[in-house]
This record gives sequence, C-alpha cells and structure tokens, in this order.
Amino acid sequence: MASKVSDLLNQRGIAGEVKPKNVAGHGKQNRKALGDIGNLVSDREIATGKDIARKAKQEQQKQSKAEVIIISPDENEKPCKPHFSRRGSKTFTATLRARSNAANRLKDAVIDIDAADSNNELAAVEYVDDIFKFYKAVEEEEGRIRDYMGSQPEINVKMRSILIDWLINVHRKFELMPETLYLAINLIDRFLSLTMVPRRELQLLGISSMLIASKYEDIWSPKVNIFVCISDNAYCREQVLAMEKSILRQMEKLVFYFAELGLMHYPVVVLNRPSILAASAVYAARQALKKTPTWTATLIHHTGYLEDEIMEHAKMLMKLRDSAPESALRAVFKKYSDSENGEVALLPSLAD
Repeated sequence: MASKVSDLLNQRGIAGEVKPKNVAGHGKQNRKALGDIGNLVSDREIATGKDIARKAKQEQQKQSKAEVIIISPDENEKPCKPHFSRRGSKTFTATLRARSNAANRLKDAVIDIDAADSNNELAAVEYVDDIFKFYKAVEEEEGRIRDYMGSQPEINVKMRSILIDWLINVHRKFELMPETLYLAINLIDRFLSLTMVPRRELQLLGISSMLIASKYEDIWSPKVNIFVCISDNAYCREQVLAMEKSILRQMEKLVFYFAELGLMHYPVVVLNRPSILAASAVYAARQALKKTPTWTATLIHHTGYLEDEIMEHAKMLMKLRDSAPESALRAVFKKYSDSENGEVALLPSLAD
C-alpha cells in the first residue's frame, strides 16, 4: 500500500498535479495545419507530409514542362525555345513573345523590292502599291488585245515580227527607257486591232507609236525628224504627226461620229435629253472598239445613266452607223472617213 502511494507521489509535482505528457502548447510539440480535434501530429507524420508535398511539386513541374507549346510557323524553321519562370512553369508573357517572334519571321520573309529606291524621288515608292492596284483593275478593261490578224488583209504575223525586230534596234540606238518599248508595241497592237492598216503604213505606225511612248516614258524624247531619218525618209514629218493623232484620237473621234449620226435622227434628238445622246454615243463607241466591260462604274458615275437606260439608244446609233455608207445623206460619213478624223467611219462593224 505504501509503495503504491509513493509511486503516486513520485508522479505528482510540488503542487500535487500530475505532469502532463505530450500536452498541446507545451514544449516543442508540433501541430497539424488543419488536423483532427486533438491537433497533435507525430514526427513520423510530419516527415510523411513533407514527402507528399515534395512529390506533388515535382509532378506539377513535369506536367508544366510537358504542356509547353513549341511554336514553329514553318517546318524548315527552328522551333522556338520555351521560356520558364523561376518556378519552372512557362509564363503567359513568354508565350505571347514567342508567338510574336514567329509572326515577325513570317512577315520578314516578304522582301521589299522597292527599298533600294526609297531615296529616289522619281521612283515614287510611296505610290507603288496604289499604281499597281490601278493597273490590275484596268488591265481587263483596257489592256487586253483581241486577235486582229483576220481583219488585216495586207498584214500578217511575220510582218509584225519584222517591224518589232526593227523597233527594238531603234529603241536601243536611242537609248530609251525599257518601258517605252513595251508601251510602243502595245499601242501598235491596240491600233491594229481596231483599224485596217495598209502594208506601206505599217512602219509609219511603228515609229509613230514609238514617238508617243517616248513622250510618255522618257525625259528626253527624240524629235519627229529623227524618226523620219531612221525610217530612211520613207515618210515625211506631216505623215508621222497625222498617224500620231490618229492613234491618240480614235476613241474621241468615234464618239463624235456616233453623236453626229444621232443628230440626223429625229427621235434621238427631239424626244430625248442631250445627255442621253452623249452617253449613248460613248456606249456605242466602246461597243465598236470592243471595250470590256462596255459600261463601267466610272461611266455610270459621270454620266448618271445605267447601262439599261442607254442600251436601246446606243443600238439605234449603231444601226445608223451600219447603214451610213449606203445612205443618200453621206455628209457625216465622208467627214469621218477623212484621215484628219482618224477614218473612224471606215472601222469594221460588229457584224464583220
């Protein structure tokens, strides 16, 4: 009995209280962050929790590396290097930067061929894009040339080739701009597609076209007398100038021809407005010259008429033109059969 009492006393302190063992808040005991109600955790449990956290972090790093997107705009280009933050994960800013770099590489692949002329005011680099857009827009309307050899009784393909070969030598001798040669040949073909030219005037057409082209493209244009000399005086100065006018004024003269034919027709003049006659004459001239499209948005804007509003009037003018050679009233036909008016009255009709 005494031994049991002594044992009990040994377990009590001076105040007679039992010394607590592993009581929370005393000594260097550890707590769980959000454990059970007792909030006690052993050293073994703490070690196990650290291991779990470490493994979770490692798994997270592996996953973030696996999800890195390699941006490569082209299979021949080197893949972009992934960028990671200090914690090992790829940042949003780095992703955007990588995508931007890839886009810039694609943009840089287009070479600015006009950069070398950036300081050349004559090159007009700032207008190059707009110029080429315009040329493409009008290429179908004005630039295409129909097959005309069938309508030229005195000219064939071989004669044309001989003329072009000679003009290339003339162009080189005069040291003209490259564009001058191409424009001159284009003028020749366009004129031949609209007008019958005798064999004896084919070279005259060539030098007159070169004269016009040189005025348009070159700073210094050869004088008319130089072209006369280069043709071995086969033509005089007045003939060259007359052909030049014929090339340049054909569309204008043809419009006047249709309009004056309309003046003789009572329903066209009296029963309609003058603007109807003017617009119909332009439409008929473009139809005769095989311009496509016959009526454009530009013409609609400036005349104020849609194609349907003037088509019947234009057909009437074209009938008058077809009957003009056999008509007893021939004043208009004779007037526009003259070389001064480009001989537009002699152009083949649409039915030919």
